[in-house]
Amino acid sequence: MKISFITKTLITSIGFLGLFTPNQASAQVIPQPWVSVGGKDGDITYAVGARALNFGVEVGTGPDGATGVDVLKFISLPVVSPYVGVGLYSEDKGVAVSGGVQVGASDNVFVGAGYNSVRGFNGQLGIRF
Repeated sequence: MKISFITKTLITSIGFLGLFTPNQASAQVIPQPWVSVGGKDGDITYAVGARALNFGVEVGTGPDGATGVDVLKFISLPVVSPYVGVGLYSEDKGVAVSGGVQVGASDNVFVGAGYNSVRGFNGQLGIRF
Protein backbone atom coordinates (compact mmCIF):
# COMPACT_ATOMS: atom_id res chain seq x y z
CA MET A 1 0.00 0.00 0.00
CA LYS A 2 2.80 2.42 0.81
CA ILE A 3 4.57 1.75 -2.50
CA SER A 4 1.40 2.37 -4.50
CA PHE A 5 0.73 5.61 -2.52
CA ILE A 6 4.32 6.81 -3.11
CA THR A 7 4.08 5.94 -6.83
CA LYS A 8 0.78 7.80 -7.26
CA THR A 9 2.12 10.80 -5.36
CA LEU A 10 5.30 10.86 -7.46
CA ILE A 11 3.39 10.60 -10.77
CA THR A 12 0.96 13.33 -9.69
CA SER A 13 3.84 15.59 -8.58
CA ILE A 14 5.66 15.15 -11.88
CA GLY A 15 2.42 15.89 -13.74
CA PHE A 16 1.85 19.10 -11.79
CA LEU A 17 5.49 20.07 -12.23
CA GLY A 18 5.17 19.65 -16.00
CA LEU A 19 1.89 21.54 -16.04
CA PHE A 20 3.04 24.57 -14.05
CA THR A 21 6.64 24.87 -15.26
CA PRO A 22 6.93 27.95 -17.48
CA ASN A 23 7.88 27.30 -21.08
CA GLN A 24 10.61 29.18 -22.83
CA ALA A 25 9.20 32.17 -24.67
CA SER A 26 9.46 31.81 -28.42
CA ALA A 27 9.65 35.57 -29.04
CA GLN A 28 11.39 37.63 -26.40
CA VAL A 29 10.75 41.37 -26.40
CA ILE A 30 14.16 42.69 -27.37
CA PRO A 31 14.46 46.38 -28.28
CA GLN A 32 15.96 47.33 -31.62
CA PRO A 33 18.33 50.28 -30.99
CA TRP A 34 19.50 52.78 -33.58
CA VAL A 35 21.58 55.93 -33.92
CA SER A 36 20.61 58.85 -36.08
CA VAL A 37 22.55 61.74 -37.58
CA GLY A 38 20.99 64.58 -39.53
CA GLY A 39 20.89 68.28 -39.97
CA LYS A 40 18.72 71.36 -39.92
CA ASP A 41 19.62 75.00 -40.62
CA GLY A 42 23.30 74.08 -41.00
CA ASP A 43 23.50 72.41 -37.57
CA ILE A 44 24.25 68.73 -37.11
CA THR A 45 21.65 66.84 -35.09
CA TYR A 46 22.02 63.54 -33.25
CA ALA A 47 19.60 61.03 -31.77
CA VAL A 48 19.43 57.53 -30.32
CA GLY A 49 16.33 55.42 -30.26
CA ALA A 50 14.88 52.02 -29.53
CA ARG A 51 11.85 50.13 -30.79
CA ALA A 52 9.83 47.34 -29.16
CA LEU A 53 6.28 46.11 -29.76
CA ASN A 54 5.87 48.54 -32.70
CA PHE A 55 6.43 51.56 -30.44
CA GLY A 56 9.63 53.55 -30.21
CA VAL A 57 11.34 56.25 -28.21
CA GLU A 58 13.97 58.57 -29.64
CA VAL A 59 16.06 61.04 -27.64
CA GLY A 60 17.80 63.71 -29.67
CA THR A 61 19.52 67.07 -29.82
CA GLY A 62 18.63 69.75 -32.32
CA PRO A 63 19.78 73.23 -33.29
CA ASP A 64 20.57 75.75 -30.55
CA GLY A 65 21.13 72.95 -28.01
CA ALA A 66 17.49 71.87 -27.98
CA THR A 67 17.03 68.39 -26.53
CA GLY A 68 13.90 66.33 -26.55
CA VAL A 69 12.11 63.02 -26.62
CA ASP A 70 9.91 61.64 -29.39
CA VAL A 71 7.40 58.81 -29.03
CA LEU A 72 7.02 56.83 -32.26
CA LYS A 73 4.40 54.42 -33.60
CA PHE A 74 5.60 51.91 -36.23
CA ILE A 75 3.54 50.09 -38.83
CA SER A 76 5.21 46.72 -39.21
CA LEU A 77 5.28 45.53 -42.83
CA PRO A 78 7.38 42.66 -44.25
CA VAL A 79 10.42 44.70 -45.37
CA VAL A 80 9.75 48.34 -44.52
CA SER A 81 8.42 49.89 -41.32
CA PRO A 82 7.04 53.41 -41.68
CA TYR A 83 6.54 55.44 -38.51
CA VAL A 84 5.02 58.65 -37.22
CA GLY A 85 5.73 60.37 -33.95
CA VAL A 86 5.33 63.34 -31.69
CA GLY A 87 7.85 64.82 -29.28
CA LEU A 88 8.61 67.62 -26.88
CA TYR A 89 11.79 69.72 -27.08
CA SER A 90 13.49 72.31 -24.88
CA GLU A 91 14.82 75.75 -25.77
CA ASP A 92 11.35 76.99 -26.74
CA LYS A 93 11.18 74.56 -29.66
CA GLY A 94 7.98 73.06 -28.27
CA VAL A 95 6.16 70.15 -29.85
CA ALA A 96 7.78 68.30 -32.74
CA VAL A 97 6.26 65.93 -35.26
CA SER A 98 8.24 63.28 -37.05
CA GLY A 99 7.92 60.57 -39.65
CA GLY A 100 10.06 58.22 -41.62
CA VAL A 101 10.76 54.68 -42.65
CA GLN A 102 13.12 51.91 -41.54
CA VAL A 103 14.15 49.18 -43.97
CA GLY A 104 15.74 45.84 -43.12
CA ALA A 105 19.15 45.71 -44.83
CA SER A 106 19.91 42.22 -43.50
CA ASP A 107 18.71 39.91 -40.74
CA ASN A 108 20.51 41.95 -38.06
CA VAL A 109 20.92 45.44 -39.55
CA PHE A 110 18.41 48.05 -40.64
CA VAL A 111 18.73 51.52 -42.13
CA GLY A 112 16.26 54.35 -42.15
CA ALA A 113 15.51 57.90 -43.11
CA GLY A 114 13.24 60.35 -41.39
CA TYR A 115 12.21 63.90 -40.77
CA ASN A 116 11.69 65.68 -37.47
CA SER A 117 10.33 69.22 -37.40
CA VAL A 118 12.98 70.27 -34.83
CA ARG A 119 15.95 68.11 -35.87
CA GLY A 120 15.40 68.10 -39.65
CA PHE A 121 16.17 65.25 -42.03
CA ASN A 122 18.17 62.35 -40.64
CA GLY A 123 19.62 58.97 -41.52
CA GLN A 124 19.43 55.99 -39.18
CA LEU A 125 21.49 52.85 -38.64
CA GLY A 126 20.34 50.16 -36.24
CA ILE A 127 20.73 46.55 -35.18
CA ARG A 128 18.36 43.70 -34.39
CA PHE A 129 19.33 41.07 -31.88
